[in-house]
Amino acid sequence: MTLGQIVLACLACAAALAGPLGASALAKTPERCEAPKPGSSKAPIFSPPVSDAVTGVGRLQFYSAPNFHCAMDGVFVIPRDDLIEYARTDDGWSSVMYFNAKTGDDFEGWVRSARLKMGGTMGPTQ
Repeated sequence: MTLGQIVLACLACAAALAGPLGASALAKTPERCEAPKPGSSKAPIFSPPVSDAVTGVGRLQFYSAPNFHCAMDGVFVIPRDDLIEYARTDDGWSSVMYFNAKTGDDFEGWVRSARLKMGGTMGPTQ
């Protein structure tokens, strides 16, 4: 295998992996950390909000916008933590809130939807 073939194979693999991860989110720059308004066509809202449980292994990073470049330093949840989900985008991001009962702190941000298991609604249905 020549060096050119190896580079081409690496680029093909990277392109194949970027699709499921949300290529548009990977392409954005840090200056574009503007979250879509929940309830807009880009982030349809849940009414009422729903309860989600974090699944999978390891930390689930919070982001200030649905963009991998917008990580919130030191803000994450772990499996079995409960979140309130307000909206979800078509490309796999959820607008959520986490309340830490031990410290009384709450955090709002965006996480990857694939790590959430949807539970019930958080209020009366409409």
